[in-house]
Amino acid sequence: MISAAMLSRSASPSLRMAARTIRPTAGRLISITTRQQHPSPIIAKRSLHRTNLRENASAALATTTIITKRAKSSGAAAASTLEYDDDDDNDTATNNTSYDGRTRQEAWMVNLNRGDNEWLTGPRPEDWYTGKSPKHCPGVDPHGVLRSLPLPNLSNVTRQAAKEYFDNSWTLFEMLFSGLKGEEPFYRPPVHGLRHPQIFYYGHTPCLYVNKLRVAGVLEKPVNAYFESIFEVGVDEMLWDDMHKNDMVWPTVSEVYEYRKDVYDTIVDAIMTHPSLDDKGGSEPVTVNQDHPMWALFMGFEHERIHLETSSVLFRETPIELVQTPAHFPTLHPSVYSSTSKATQPVEGEDFPANRMIAVKGKDIKLGKPLDFPSYGWDNEYGERTMTVPDFYASEHMVTNGEFWQFVAEGGYRNKKYWCEDGWAWRTHRNLKWPFFWKQVGPAGSHDYGLRTIFEEVPMNWDWPVDVTYYESKAFCKYKSEKDGSPTSKPYRLLTEAEHQIIRHPRHSLDAARADVSADKVMVTAGSEFAHGETAANLNMAYSSSSPVDAFPPSESGHRDTIGNNWEWAEDHFNPLKNFEVHHVYDDFSTPCFDGKHSMIVGGSFMSTGDEASVFARFHFRPHFLQHSGFRLVASEEDAPATQLFPGSFAGQAAARDDAEEEGHSANSENNVYETDDLLAMYLGLHFPSSGSKENVNPIMQHEHAPTHGLRFPQRVAELVRKLEPERTNNRALDVGCAVGGSSFELAKSFDFVQAFDFSNNFVEAAKRIQSGEELTFRIPVEGEISEEVSVVNEPGVDLDVMKRVNFFQGDACALSEYANSKEGFGTFDAVMLSNLLCRLPDPMAALNAMPKIVNKGGVVVMVTPFTWLQQFTPKSKWLGGFHDPVSQEPLYSKDNLKQIMESLGFEKIHEEQMPLVIREHQRKYQYILSEATGWRRI
Repeated sequence: MISAAMLSRSASPSLRMAARTIRPTAGRLISITTRQQHPSPIIAKRSLHRTNLRENASAALATTTIITKRAKSSGAAAASTLEYDDDDDNDTATNNTSYDGRTRQEAWMVNLNRGDNEWLTGPRPEDWYTGKSPKHCPGVDPHGVLRSLPLPNLSNVTRQAAKEYFDNSWTLFEMLFSGLKGEEPFYRPPVHGLRHPQIFYYGHTPCLYVNKLRVAGVLEKPVNAYFESIFEVGVDEMLWDDMHKNDMVWPTVSEVYEYRKDVYDTIVDAIMTHPSLDDKGGSEPVTVNQDHPMWALFMGFEHERIHLETSSVLFRETPIELVQTPAHFPTLHPSVYSSTSKATQPVEGEDFPANRMIAVKGKDIKLGKPLDFPSYGWDNEYGERTMTVPDFYASEHMVTNGEFWQFVAEGGYRNKKYWCEDGWAWRTHRNLKWPFFWKQVGPAGSHDYGLRTIFEEVPMNWDWPVDVTYYESKAFCKYKSEKDGSPTSKPYRLLTEAEHQIIRHPRHSLDAARADVSADKVMVTAGSEFAHGETAANLNMAYSSSSPVDAFPPSESGHRDTIGNNWEWAEDHFNPLKNFEVHHVYDDFSTPCFDGKHSMIVGGSFMSTGDEASVFARFHFRPHFLQHSGFRLVASEEDAPATQLFPGSFAGQAAARDDAEEEGHSANSENNVYETDDLLAMYLGLHFPSSGSKENVNPIMQHEHAPTHGLRFPQRVAELVRKLEPERTNNRALDVGCAVGGSSFELAKSFDFVQAFDFSNNFVEAAKRIQSGEELTFRIPVEGEISEEVSVVNEPGVDLDVMKRVNFFQGDACALSEYANSKEGFGTFDAVMLSNLLCRLPDPMAALNAMPKIVNKGGVVVMVTPFTWLQQFTPKSKWLGGFHDPVSQEPLYSKDNLKQIMESLGFEKIHEEQMPLVIREHQRKYQYILSEATGWRRI
């Protein structure tokens, strides 16, 4: 096996970095020590501003808003894009894209001003590239423009060919990222908040290489286990109003840059030395198939190319002042530079071509990629299905900006009747009035637009295909059916996967590719050659923008852009073919999206490379999500030959979601055990163990070896806080998860003021009644339906004067940072207590990350927990431990992770003990729990 230990580089530029720990996305944290290095030119100018990562984290956490996963992404609110302004007078939209001088601080800004901004502003020097620079990279043309190489033929793999394709993939990705101007666009969440910021993707693609090669047995060890935890899992686009995923303290760009260098060296070493690629010096190429360990290597290549395209879409959504056109990047299509005046109100036949409907003869289409086809393929491509396609009509080309302008100008975005229920809910949620990549350049109501490309804003090109979501595509189909009528008795719709295969050029069809590998054009055609010849197309990065829909020759059926230019939305749900099987190296690539909530896209776009540009490609997105994607009008007398996993396409998702939420809310209200009288009685007994003394009812039935040492648990936790002698700054304490208040009253014996809250309103109200002096009674179960009514009895030393020092309120431990920021009178504390709470929180890290903000220097945090992780309370992705490393299968324990987390947050461990507690169920049955109690001092 090849070790993934960090490899030395000759004359290696580097950075001295110590053992480092920062909170990971899923609440897991691993301490990593990286190699000592000497400063490189690219980082020397910022080295004085850098400390080790732990110091960075501590400083950021001490001075800036602590980010929690519960905090909603502020990307949408922060956006300066005009499309989402509720007012028609969009010229008054506030520019909120500069960090300095902001009047409103947003959660993600904790990542800014850490020393990287200078070297990320302006054109990147050559040593920005951690592998080959573009001008020395395979795929560069004589003019210095870098484009994609052909998709590798895996029946004929040499080490050199594999390295060249790796270099091409790696450098294309870094070239794209050289288009981010300054550090802000690396951390600013996307405007819709539905994907990670770009710093994640900058680290995600190298991370996947390492993790998948480890799974395949090629690499023995991680390169950086912490980075390979936080950068491992991306996000599905989810519902359009889900914005809970972007806020955390990320590593700096320069730290990820160093990580990329180490991974590059590791992968090159694997390519050049792993015995499975032994080609005898190039004379005996090897075959790589799905059983070969290096299938994982080619998986990494194609995964990187997926993110090359999806990140280019995110760049296109980024405020224009935060991007710059990279050197060596392919040019926009030459039509953008046409001297022809760009009309503000386009006319068919002048500014964009008429879009005639062409009759197509139906036939049977066999979908699926042969297992022995010599290119990398994702699991969903394999299998088979024969679709019978009836006759249909399909528009000559995709709908253009000019054609779609009519829909916009005639109020299509204001008229609910054109939209499915979920589409209308999405449109109103986003306040969309025109396609996202259109930019209003005239006064409100003038419908005068420019166009945003990846890095530039250009005059509107009316003859380019419009970039829209599935919802917008379907709304236009309904509008067009009403306005002009369909050539059949049924309204216009979108293309299907099988129909798309019929209108493609037969020389590059599925059948042709199965018979001749070279018929899959991307197998033999580089990006520099794709735009030439009889079957030319805007694909494989021939250009860096769309092109006129009539710029390239039509297929034999008369249809244009059947591959390339823009993806086309299809009617099909993303679905498995017959005999579908996951690949063990990436067993959840496709299956989570076989849910009836992802629409297929077909044909590829100008940014599609590698497998994405293959005739066998099968990709998808959620219907509200932007890609470089458009659509073609289709009509037929028969139902669409589409594969849909659930009836109703996407029209009912909003209603289904709302019904589920309502049902879940109702169920939660009725079944929340913390709001039941039985549990209230149980906790009153736990917190006030002297209750029943007047009625001669003992908390534990007397017997030999009775576990009376487990009584007074809340009081013992509060006493531990006092014994640890927190430095007294303001003599205030906080009881997080106070339940019915026994622990809070015990704290009040030692502190002048105690804030105490619990998620259960029932518990808090009981605590307040006790605090007021009311004689509260509850029933202690004895046997079956028999119980004894007893009065609550406070512990010695707890009187009305002590109890009045406590302020009870209903609250959420996961919102501690919000309370610190905005809750009046909340303040800071010399002592904080979390008793049997951590493993019952939906997001433990949200509570832990607030500690530096609310604990005074020298103050103490006492946490007591049995680490009883249950998915009904805490999603497994948020557990601090109690699971196995997915690659090494080593057990990861919460205790170890908690120590590293607290140390990274600026606390030292000062105490540990095992603390028992007893909870009575009835006189002969008790819960005996052994919790770990730890004390932490703020340093």
